[in-house]
Formats: sequence, C-alpha cells, structure tokens
Amino acid sequence: MEKSETNAIVEYARRYSALCYENDTIDDALFNQHHVFRGLRDKKGHGVITGITNISRVEGRRIVDGEETYCEGRLLYRGYNVIDLAQNSGRNKRFAFEEVAYLLLFGELPSETQLDEFLKILCDGRRLPEEFTRDVIMQAASKDLMNSMAKSVLTLASYDPLVMDISVPNVLRQSLELISAFPMLAIYGYQAYNHYICDGSLYIHRPDPKLSTAENLLRMLRPNCQYTETEARVLDIALILHMEHGGGNNSTFTTRVVTSSGSDTYSVMASALSSLKGPKHGGANIKVMEMIADLKEHVSDTSDEEQVRAYLERVLAGEAFDHKGLIYGVGHAVYSLSDPRAKVFKAFVKKLAEEKGRMDDFALYSSIERMAPEMIAQRRKIYKGVCVNVDFYSGFVYSMLGIPVELYTPIFAIARIVGWSAHRLEELVNMDKIIRPAYKSVIEEERPYKPLEER
Repeated sequence: MEKSETNAIVEYARRYSALCYENDTIDDALFNQHHVFRGLRDKKGHGVITGITNISRVEGRRIVDGEETYCEGRLLYRGYNVIDLAQNSGRNKRFAFEEVAYLLLFGELPSETQLDEFLKILCDGRRLPEEFTRDVIMQAASKDLMNSMAKSVLTLASYDPLVMDISVPNVLRQSLELISAFPMLAIYGYQAYNHYICDGSLYIHRPDPKLSTAENLLRMLRPNCQYTETEARVLDIALILHMEHGGGNNSTFTTRVVTSSGSDTYSVMASALSSLKGPKHGGANIKVMEMIADLKEHVSDTSDEEQVRAYLERVLAGEAFDHKGLIYGVGHAVYSLSDPRAKVFKAFVKKLAEEKGRMDDFALYSSIERMAPEMIAQRRKIYKGVCVNVDFYSGFVYSMLGIPVELYTPIFAIARIVGWSAHRLEELVNMDKIIRPAYKSVIEEERPYKPLEER
C-alpha cells in the first residue's frame, strides 16, 4: 500500500471515529434499567453463572448460616489444593508442571508409569514441522510475541490433515502437541524479534528431551543454555500457578465459546491467545513492573516506608505513575482476603531473591503487600477485603530469571494452554448448544428507509 493511501485511511478514520462515539455510546442508566450486568458481574462482584465445570474451583467467599462471608482464597485443581500441589513439587527431584498437566487433562494424579508415558508423549511433541522455524516464526518478526504465537498456531493448522476433526481423541492429540510446542513458539519468536528488530545475536536451541518444560524454557532462552536448580524450580512453580483458574476468566471463557461453535483446535487456541494478551488479563504483571520502576525513580529511599506510602497515596489519587489511580497487582475479582497463588509464590520468590542478591527489592515488594490493601480499602471503601494477586510477584520472579518483558505474557500462555485444553475437552464432551448470550437492544423503533438522493 502506498504511503499516501495509508495517510488517507488514517485521516478518514480520524474524522469518522466521531460517528462511532456518537452512535455507539450507550447510557449507563440503561444497564440498570434493563438489569444488565456489565462484564457479566453483578453489583456485588459475583460472576454471572454461564456454565458448570469439574476442572477447577476458585473460592474467595462462602455461605455460612445463610450469610455470605469472605474467606481465605482457595484454588483447587480437580479437587486438589494448588498449595499442596506446589509445595509437594520437586519430590524425588521431579519437576511438577507435567504431573499437574496430566491431572488437569485426565482428572487424576498419574502413577509413576502413567507419568513416565506422559512425559515421553510431551517430549515427542517438542518438534515443529520441517523449516517451520525459518519459514514462519522468523518471517515478519514482531515485538508482540502473543501475535507471533497466534500466527504460528494458525499456521500449524495447515500441517494437520485432521484439522477439522473435533472428536475427543483427535482434539486431545492436537492439544498435547500444542502444549509441547508452545515453549518453542514463544522462545523462538522472541529470538527472532531480538535478532531482526533489536539487532541482537540469534540463538535457536533445540529442546533437550531429558529436561522438563521449565528447564527447557531457560535452556532455549539463554545463549549458554545454563540455569540453576533454584531458577528452574521457581519457574516450574510459576507455570503450575498460572496453569488454570476456573472457567470464568476471559481467555478460558473464550476457549469454551469458540469451542461451542464447532471450530477447530488451532482457531480456538489462537482466540484464547488473543484474549490473554489484553493488559486487563495476561499483561497485569508488566504493569506491576512498570509501577515499581516508576516508584524507584520518585522515591529516594525505598526502605523508608513513609516515602513508599506517600508514593502509593499519589498513585491512588491519580497523581503518579499512569494516573489511573490503580496499585497494580493488588485486588482481585474473586479473592478478597488472600490469593493462594501469591501466598505460594512468595516463599519461592524469597529463596530466589536470596540467590540473586535482590533482598532489598523483596523487602520493597513485601512492604507494598502489607500497606497497599489497607490503603485501597480505605480510599475505595471496599469492605470485602483486598489482597495482592499472583501478578504482584510474577513479574519480579521473571525479572530475576532474566526473562525479557516481551515474554511475560507468552510464559503465562505456555502454562494456561493446559487449562484451555482441559476446558475445550470438557466443553466437547458435554457440548449441546452453541454458547450464545443475549444482548438487550435499545433501538426504539424502525426507521424509514430514505433513497440516496434524499439523504
């Protein structure tokens, strides 16, 4: 497209966008009048029930003697507490991501024989079609690695002769192959971006069949393929904590909606990736990192809690950072008193911070974790309780692992595709109707058509 044509489109869109605002803006009062819950959440923050799942349970409140009460957060994977799964990881020197993936997909923890077979299947899937890395991933390299991954996933459909077969055995096969391939799609996409756009060196390391997903991620990312045991263990925990979070989160609901239409696995996963990349969903940890960087620029002594508190007050007042009045990484739609994922993470974060000499940063994060919920509750008059969420610490972990910011959300996707796959399979097994929610139309009356010459 010629530059002049591009400029003409830009100018046209600028002028006519006013019509979009004029004709698409809906009066807030209409939502109350018609009892429509914006964002599918009622005035108490409860999600509108749109389905039933047996995969996981997210709990932040309970009914006691007929009254709703807020409780410590719980996250169950197929009935197992995620805290137990994380704390028992690493036994017998095994990494646990693959074991928990088996649990989510098949409903039970595997025996040693079943786990060994599952590991071999995932290992066999860690390969891409011939020349795929060169011809697809390296072409049109992008800083937006989520778009790069979505492009790669959709292109993989061209290599699958059974792409439109949505029988459960075939979808399970496709899901296992994508779970295996996602680390390569993400890391190779980053290496292409780093080389072609950032002018860095190009490293393409093949995954080692003897290593876990967490180990291979670090191996493929780093020029020398080296990592410590602690680094790999903490990343393994991060993957477990991000693997699944109920059917109501945006990307998992997207997975189920697109699945219900009868679409293919590659289109479904590309749709889920597109949902996850939104900053309101998968990009929250990046905002935490940006906020902490801004804090360090404007606070002379981060160990002085009064200075830190004053900065946070300015953030809440919309006078600091991005002027949106939000302390990122604090607060959650479901959890009130605690996010179990953040509680698990913190213990492992401390161990990594000690290894990396980042205890001053760890102390800063801990002080914000202590102060921010109280400050938010007072200013916003939130009575259900406010707690830090998993995003508060995950970006800090990734920075200590030397993982580039561009890979933060793709790593989330590498974990969450397991949950997406489990929900896609559950939707297929129980699929009866296409998911088609209703929208209330506020068009009041039919308008008479006018011929062009009379307009």
